Amino acid sequence: MKSMTSYACQERREELYSLSVELRGCNSRFLEINFFLPPYFSPLEQRIRQLIGRVCTRGRIDVTVHYRDQNSPFNVTVNHEAVTAYAAAFDSLAEILRVDEKPDIKTLMSLEGVLEIEWLRDEDRYWERIEDPLKTALDSFAAERDREGRHTREHILSHVGVIEDSLGQVALHAEELETTLKENLRGRFMELLGDRIDENRILAETAVLLVKYTISEEISRLRSHLSEFRAEVGRSPGSGKKLDFLSQEMNREINTIGSKASQIEVSRAVVDMKNALENVREDLRNVE
Repeated sequence: MKSMTSYACQERREELYSLSVELRGCNSRFLEINFFLPPYFSPLEQRIRQLIGRVCTRGRIDVTVHYRDQNSPFNVTVNHEAVTAYAAAFDSLAEILRVDEKPDIKTLMSLEGVLEIEWLRDEDRYWERIEDPLKTALDSFAAERDREGRHTREHILSHVGVIEDSLGQVALHAEELETTLKENLRGRFMELLGDRIDENRILAETAVLLVKYTISEEISRLRSHLSEFRAEVGRSPGSGKKLDFLSQEMNREINTIGSKASQIEVSRAVVDMKNALENVREDLRNVE
């Protein structure tokens, strides 16, 4: 069992660059990866997504990368059209002011658009620098998910145990249901008819009430769901979706038991089961 809640951070500092990779995970129905990268790292998103997809199948994961390059190569070119336009403007202004003056090179270089700088962004070079720190962060991220998953598993199974114990109490009282119904009917018939009661009529009426109030089928189905729940926890690391479905089915059976059974002891056990199941469902929201 794996938790969707996790965190990992990895930093690297070299002579020419420094970077940090940060991963944050929380619960989500599907795998949702959000990137917070420098613009020139955007071409790497697909490679990063593939690495994360090998580790995670569900959850929201925020990937944040901070990068500083001390010696990034770039090209500087002169915008000839801008220089010509500025020179013409200087000449026109000098003519208006009736002065004989030309702009110097420093002045022209400081004007917007005269020099164009193009940073040479090399996708493969950036990937070489980020790949190892990213993989290391992912290893820590996955280990944290496993650690949290083990704690969640223990917590979930402890509440499953509560449900099983409470269901055992329900089953004990369910066996008394037929006897109680039959005795109550016999008492009512005797009040009305005295010694002229018809045993077959009592049995028939008891059968009708048992169809309406018996909970043996619900107990059997709930036991089956609990058994499958435990088996799924043991055999599948990414079991969140199926366990959530099973918890919904268990909730349906518990509600039916609560609505059909009238014994105080059963009602108390149903409350305990519903409380434990709610804790299970809360934990499952963070299970992959």
